[in-house]
Amino acid sequence: MLNIQQLSYWERKTFFEEIDFLIVGAGIVGYSTAIHLRKRYPAAKILIVERGYLPSGASSKNAGFACFGSSTELLDDLKSISENKVWETVEKRWQGLNYLSELIGKENMNFQQLGSWDLISNNQIEKQTQCGEKLDYLNEKIRQITGEKFVYSEDNSINEKFGFAGLCTSFYNRLEGQIDTGKMIRKYYQLAIENNIDVLFGIEVKSFECQANEVLVNCEIGEIKTKKMLICTNGFASELIEEDVQPARAQVLVTKPIPNLKVKGTFHYDCGYFYFRNIDQRILLGGGRNLDFKGETNSQLTTTSTIMNALESLLHNIILPNQKVEIDYRWAGIMGVGATKEPIIKKIGEHIGIGVRMGGMGVAIGSLVGKELAEKF
Repeated sequence: MLNIQQLSYWERKTFFEEIDFLIVGAGIVGYSTAIHLRKRYPAAKILIVERGYLPSGASSKNAGFACFGSSTELLDDLKSISENKVWETVEKRWQGLNYLSELIGKENMNFQQLGSWDLISNNQIEKQTQCGEKLDYLNEKIRQITGEKFVYSEDNSINEKFGFAGLCTSFYNRLEGQIDTGKMIRKYYQLAIENNIDVLFGIEVKSFECQANEVLVNCEIGEIKTKKMLICTNGFASELIEEDVQPARAQVLVTKPIPNLKVKGTFHYDCGYFYFRNIDQRILLGGGRNLDFKGETNSQLTTTSTIMNALESLLHNIILPNQKVEIDYRWAGIMGVGATKEPIIKKIGEHIGIGVRMGGMGVAIGSLVGKELAEKF
């Protein structure tokens, strides 16, 4: 790849000189930030740079869940996080999903509100009791946020309905859904181009230095000067800044097409650490990070036998028992997590802003994080 100093007059002038806003990361947050900066500054020169030829983190590698909180996840969070903070986070996710639909358009990401099921296995009777006793509480809290009544309910016909095995019951959330992640990120790119925002791929930011009136950004291809820099790299943020955000790898597999697949909707298992859905007559299944928190706290885009074996065991024993199923795709994505599930949205100095730590909920909150970050400039 050519160094900036080797580029033509036209190339350097058009893309790399007199930049008002340089955004690091062409994912959900990065695109959303750029789009909202354009609304605030119609004449500004805005450039997004991305280290990969596609988003490198989780924006185009996630499972495509349009979710805001399963029953067991919320009850688990309430054990260690204050009640106000838990429901503030849920409200932000709900607002974010609605904002994502407004920004991208439901039809442009194939949004389907099929609902979600929180699955309870035969050896989790205690969780069944806990969730059952808390249904009225969960429904009242979510009504205050969404205006919708009876969002959560118990569904004990889960095995018969979808052909599962080993489950005693489930708790249904009728407002959650699923999207096509690829279509979503493509629409984001189209919106950026339509709004005269430049997007350059294959440019990795190594470091930066703040000057009096600008930021010197050190990249693989040379130095870029910008008036403002906004870091939206989520799982990779710790490579550039010192904040409470660490990479968290999420591993995923997708089966080959399955004739007469009964599974339709999104499903959470083991407090949401495992998750699966239908897509194109296939099963997409991911998670298992709780089996090796230490090992999965890294930014390597590789899969491991430990997690993949656990996913396949869940697939063959519970999701599609007694069926011959072949795996077609395997991959990993990198999330950003920390001590809390709140995103970090702030300025660090006069010229630098950060929007990171989506906590595995980038689809739900990423667009809103980008908007809030842009509003700080």
